[in-house]
Amino acid sequence: MKKKKISFEAIIFIIILVFMFYLVEETMGTANFFKTLMATAHDLLINTVFFIMAVAVLTGSFSSLLFEFGVADLIDFLLKPLIKPLYNLPGVSVMGIISTYFSDNPAIIALAKDKRFMNNFEKWQEPLLCNLGTSFGMGLIVSTFMIAQGNRMSVNLVPAVIIGNIGAFLGSIISVRMFSYFTKKKLGNVKKTERLYPQEYYRETRPGSFMERFLEALLDGGKSGVEIGLGIIPGVLVISTFVMMITFGPNDPSKGYQGLAYEGIPVLPYLGKKIFVFIKALFGFNSPELIAFPLTSLGSTGAALALIPKFIDLKIINPNDIAVFTAMGMTWSGYLSTHVAMMDELGYRYLTGKAILAHTFGGLLSGVIAHFIFLLI
Repeated sequence: MKKKKISFEAIIFIIILVFMFYLVEETMGTANFFKTLMATAHDLLINTVFFIMAVAVLTGSFSSLLFEFGVADLIDFLLKPLIKPLYNLPGVSVMGIISTYFSDNPAIIALAKDKRFMNNFEKWQEPLLCNLGTSFGMGLIVSTFMIAQGNRMSVNLVPAVIIGNIGAFLGSIISVRMFSYFTKKKLGNVKKTERLYPQEYYRETRPGSFMERFLEALLDGGKSGVEIGLGIIPGVLVISTFVMMITFGPNDPSKGYQGLAYEGIPVLPYLGKKIFVFIKALFGFNSPELIAFPLTSLGSTGAALALIPKFIDLKIINPNDIAVFTAMGMTWSGYLSTHVAMMDELGYRYLTGKAILAHTFGGLLSGVIAHFIFLLI
């Protein structure tokens, strides 16, 4: 996309920068702002990114073992009968759920490149893979990370995380079904010009003895976890640092700003208070600061996870919030940053707007569902 070298957007950008600099200077002071910026990014890198990376390495190794020794295929076989009535998709779609749950959103694209896999779908069903896969992206990492926070909160978070997974599952159905309304209208009468009939499916495994395959799968899966951990660094350091600095105020209000990590100008809580009645009714949040998690999940779930330790330190989070965060973090999975590329890879870029609309509702309702299930149980 080409634009003129001298454009009106440059003037708008300068105005925004000047306004933000004035706001920072009047509130925090320039020196404190830059000290806080660096300190927050450094603390997130050391205490959050590396922890998430460790979780990703362990879950990556575990998921690799499940695929190597056929457990994932067994799950596929057992769950296929549920997929058609729930999503109105072919049974093989469950492989998309499994692959993204154990890794990240783009894993569904690798399946979509397989002609034998895509042969099972009608034209109007193909774009739905984007919303289906995104609904379960980083599911195992999110769940494991949330459970690990139980020690810091001195509470067992397994039930809350299970409820969050249920919320994400139901949210995925809403997202896919809603999106299918648009795809049917657009592609319902389009038939495939070529139909490939699937051959007998055989599972590919690594060569060697059981122990050799076990060790190779373990290490290869760990490497994929390292890649995920490295991949979330920009999102966590850039997005989370920014979100932190518009979420929390001075560390010690009596002393004012000191340039410490996680200080900032509390813009989000101010906005959250304006709509707090609705937020509390829908999600059960007890603090307006918690709105930062779902907002961050829109762009990066890894960055959103980085907010959890700070919420725990401030004692503003409870198991209900963990259930809601798990549901929304999984369902949204940073979809605003991946949906365009995924829809482009599937060949349906012109339906991206409809996919995002459906997924926005799916994510919101997954959080609402998780909250009310938590209240009932």
